[in-house]
Amino acid sequence: MFPKPRLQILLLLLLVGATITLVWSGASFWSRRQAAEQLVEEAELLVRQHSLLIDSELARVRLMPIVLGEYGDLVDVLSTRNPETAARLSEKFGSLVQETGASYIYLINRAGVAVAASNAGDDRSFVGQDFGFRPYFTGAMRDGEAEYYGAGLLTHQAGLFLARRVGQSDAASGVVVVKFEFGALSAIWAGDPGRTLIVDANGIVLAAPDQDQILTTLTPLPTAVRSRIDAISQYGDAKLEPGNYRFAGPNRIETVQGADMVYAALPIAGTDLRILHLLDTRPARIAADRRAALATLAILPLLLLAGFGVWWQADRAARRAAERRNLEAAVAQRTAQLREEMGYRAIADQRYREAREELAQANRLASVGSITAGLMHEINQPVATIRTLSENALHHLAANRSERVRDSLGTMIAMTERIGTLTQEMRGFAKKGEGRIVEEPLDGIIAGAMLLMEDRIAKAGIRLTLPPSGQPRVLGKRVPLEQVLVNLLQNAMDALEGRPDPEIAITVERENASICLTVADNGAGIDPQLGKQVFEPFVTGKPNGLGLGLGIAQDIMKDLGGSLTITASALGGAAFIVTMRAA
Repeated sequence: MFPKPRLQILLLLLLVGATITLVWSGASFWSRRQAAEQLVEEAELLVRQHSLLIDSELARVRLMPIVLGEYGDLVDVLSTRNPETAARLSEKFGSLVQETGASYIYLINRAGVAVAASNAGDDRSFVGQDFGFRPYFTGAMRDGEAEYYGAGLLTHQAGLFLARRVGQSDAASGVVVVKFEFGALSAIWAGDPGRTLIVDANGIVLAAPDQDQILTTLTPLPTAVRSRIDAISQYGDAKLEPGNYRFAGPNRIETVQGADMVYAALPIAGTDLRILHLLDTRPARIAADRRAALATLAILPLLLLAGFGVWWQADRAARRAAERRNLEAAVAQRTAQLREEMGYRAIADQRYREAREELAQANRLASVGSITAGLMHEINQPVATIRTLSENALHHLAANRSERVRDSLGTMIAMTERIGTLTQEMRGFAKKGEGRIVEEPLDGIIAGAMLLMEDRIAKAGIRLTLPPSGQPRVLGKRVPLEQVLVNLLQNAMDALEGRPDPEIAITVERENASICLTVADNGAGIDPQLGKQVFEPFVTGKPNGLGLGLGIAQDIMKDLGGSLTITASALGGAAFIVTMRAA
């Protein structure tokens, strides 16, 4: 193991070396990418220039068959078959080739045999040769004109054949052909940076700066395509094998020697040919790497300074390690103490919650005592009515009045259901609050509180206004919510004792995701000196009150995710708002 200082120095050197490598790699990547984009832009600019030149040349050459088709000499040669006339026409074709830049001009009779040509005096003269099977001859005889690209039968040079019929279709006497080869254009383009190729739709090279690459392919030809080309002798006996240039991906061509080149391509107007301009990426890559190296050297002092800063920070961290370990040990010890204290606090909090629930239960049981008198009157009346109806039923039964007996029994059943509902509500209200928070109908909560309080309120001569049915559902627990509402109604009744024309109003409003239930009265209101202190334990405005009811009700609402607050009463007395979460 290395000594500690030596290990730090080694790690520092590794970090600086890795950073330099990373910076150089990033700079090289960015520089090469920028160089590649510039190469593509340069290739696109050059290919547009070359495309304009070839379009201009082809537009001029395309006019020649049209003009030649109007020569009367062509009809004479085709009709008279006079050798001297054909020789003069061949001389004229030769002069036109010199003047226009066309490669060859020749005239073919109806039988497909050339009778005059611009190269009539050469060893490879077209005169006397049969061109009847060539697609440009058959196409012109049929349609009046035709264009075709391929290799010459005798010259083996690739080019574009432009043919036009002499005479009308029903009396055609022959076809005049102008061949345009791309060699002169290749010589003009040779002075530009890069290399320019002309290829057909199958990737066969028709023009290139290196002559040995003409009639080679950029990709291997499928068997079906090769058979179709051989069937019409489009490129003669050329091998059409992959050459020096090969497609290597989008906008990429590589050579057999391993050169990587970018290219831009444009179609040649009126043909299936394309013109490609290639630029070697090697000089651009070398220049990009040189720029990346210079950029890395430029920031090397900053890297060394940063490395020294890292070393200093590491040394400083090592000096503080012991202090940190001591601090961590102290923190661990204190954490253990805090966990122990938290355990005690959790137990105390649980005891507090249990005590608060017991207090709420005691508050409910105290409310049961004050509610019982009203419920006894509610139960006594149905019991007395049931006794009377039972005696009537016996008399009706003795008199054989079955319909009257049925009516009496039906009324008795309704009375017993009323008694059962009251006792069930009282039993549920007296139970200890348990369960989880669920969706509860606000109509049912109000109805449950009314079962317990409505008779007492009526006996006290208090006018009661309730919200209409169809109120929304809320999130909570039914019994605690009923306890809060009963508590507020009892407080309102106590505040209205001895008041003229007493009134209590319960209203419900929705505010966004909350439901607000307000209990208001027209009593004397809350003593301003008490204010919000009425929610604190043992604070009350009643002579004989304990001051626990409102505090318990507020705690219940907090547990249910709501609130209980004081507000101004629209009736002139006190008002409390119970805010609940909407379901």
